[in-house]
Amino acid sequence: MKKITLDLGNKTPNFIGSWCIEPILICDDLISYFELNIAKQKSGYSGSGLNPEIKDSVDITMNPKDIILPGHEAFKKYFDQLFECYKNYVEEWTFLNKISEKLEIGSFNLQRYKPGQHFKEIHTERSSLATLHRIFAFMTYLNDVEEGGSTYFSHYDLEIQPQRGLTLIWPAEWTHAHKGNILKEGSKYIITGWINIF
Repeated sequence: MKKITLDLGNKTPNFIGSWCIEPILICDDLISYFELNIAKQKSGYSGSGLNPEIKDSVDITMNPKDIILPGHEAFKKYFDQLFECYKNYVEEWTFLNKISEKLEIGSFNLQRYKPGQHFKEIHTERSSLATLHRIFAFMTYLNDVEEGGSTYFSHYDLEIQPQRGLTLIWPAEWTHAHKGNILKEGSKYIITGWINIF
């Protein structure tokens, strides 16, 4: 895990942590898992259900207990790295030490976007009684994207272009409303999910 400093202009602090996971080959292993498991792929759901007018993607949804299953070794490696990123995040925002032992990973998604697809609607990860347990969101871009496909945080006018291994953690609140900009070329793969309080 290597800490990354994003060029954020004058919109600081924005509480978006950024790192590059290592080894970078974890990203390739996760993409391979996605492509080899066609039967698990489904059209992407959002908080409003299945609606490609809001979220247009193909997802594999998994639970933390799935990480230990045979053939899922890449997920164990990934979450070991994500935990290192999270520990660094807590070091930066020490107040989080008061709640960090009450947090756990929830369900998570592997997602693929093709040209013309994206998460079209500005949204937040904590928006209803059903999502009150979400404290943070996390996302790792699994490949480089040259044309489109950026993540846009509207309140900060911040656009982040996908780079292989770039990992973000941010608060799940309305303060971090965001969307995915339209992918213009190639494919975009991510792994994303939530850190929940229990």
